[in-house]
Formats: sequence, structure tokens, C-alpha cells
Amino acid sequence: MFTMNKAWERFFYLILYFSQGSSYLTPRAYGILHRMHHAYSDTERDPHSPHHNKNAFLMMWKTRKIYNDIVDNNLNSDPGFKKNLPEWKLIDKIGEMGISRIAWGIIYVGFYSIFATQWWMFLLLPVHFLMSPVHGAIVNWFGHKVGYCNFKNGDQSKNTLPVDLLMLGELFQNNHHKYANRANFGVKKFEFDPVFPFIKIFSFFRIIKLEKTLN
Repeated sequence: MFTMNKAWERFFYLILYFSQGSSYLTPRAYGILHRMHHAYSDTERDPHSPHHNKNAFLMMWKTRKIYNDIVDNNLNSDPGFKKNLPEWKLIDKIGEMGISRIAWGIIYVGFYSIFATQWWMFLLLPVHFLMSPVHGAIVNWFGHKVGYCNFKNGDQSKNTLPVDLLMLGELFQNNHHKYANRANFGVKKFEFDPVFPFIKIFSFFRIIKLEKTLN
């Protein structure tokens, strides 16, 4: 969709680590996982298809196992899946350490202990602990089971919501599987991708360089 220079790549790498915290996903491994998902969408080789798993928990457990194999270089995936992926081994090593994930969890609990005003707010803590898996489960389960289709892609991808503020455009899965390199996930006039305006701003200030695809 776009490229950026090494300095900005490192900047966003750090932002990624601090924002994902306890549920940090190594960009290289996630990139390979995502490319596998597009190449094998809704087949048995898809790392996270709801049509080959009984429930969302089993789907994400399977995804986690494949992800771990990629991180540990134990998965013989297509060499094309590994090209042009960002990598910062130091941050990846820290992010994957169990002590790092536990430390972030302690920080979250401390933050809630100081700022939570009602007991029920602590029920949100598991979402913070597992933010990336929760997001992935919602997008890949509902985005391939519930909604409408603009395109016949040969899979079960759906647009779950016509205005996707909840998942920041990620639930336009049918559109995304049709135009995988399109920065704007919304296609129809009524479909709004809330992240795309920020991408345009980053492009305007030359933080990123948009590829010449349909935007």
C-alpha cells in the first residue's frame, strides 16, 4: 500500500510496541501470517478462517500456533511471503519475552487501580491483556461470516459493517480481499474507512509514500 524511510519505520515500530504492549505481534511474523491468509483465504491452509474452526477461540489458538512457528522460523512458508517485511530484532525479542508481557500486564492493572472509578471497569482488563488476539478474532471471524459482499472473490469474505468505526475499517474484509493493496478499505460511497484520511495526511507530509494503486 505504501512505503516509508527507515527512520519513520523505526518510529512506528516503537509506537507499535508501546501501543500493543502485552499482546505485541512481531511485524515480520504478522506480515507472513497475513499474506498466507490472503493466498489461502478460507481454505484449510488459511491460518485464521472461521469456516475450518468450530469457534473463534479455536481459530485464534490455531493462529497462535502458526504465528509462533513463524517467529521461531519453524514454518516452511512460500519464500514470496517473506519479502520486503520490516524487522527490528531487538524490539521483537523484547516484545516476545514473557517477562515483557507480564510487565505490561502489571502496568495495566496499576493504571486501572489509579483511574478506574467503578469495579466493573476492571472487567475490561482481559481485553487490554489480549488486545491483538481479540482484534484478530473479531475481524477474521465476523469478517468472513457476517455481512454483505461487493465482490465475488472465491472465498467467504464479507463486509460486516457499512461504516466501520469499531475496527477502524478492518471489517471491510470483502473489499480488502478484492483489492489487497488498496489503502482505502471503503469502496462504495456509503462505506467509510476512518483510517484512510490519516493515511492521506501522512502521505501529504511525506511520512509515507503511497503506491500507485486504486485509492
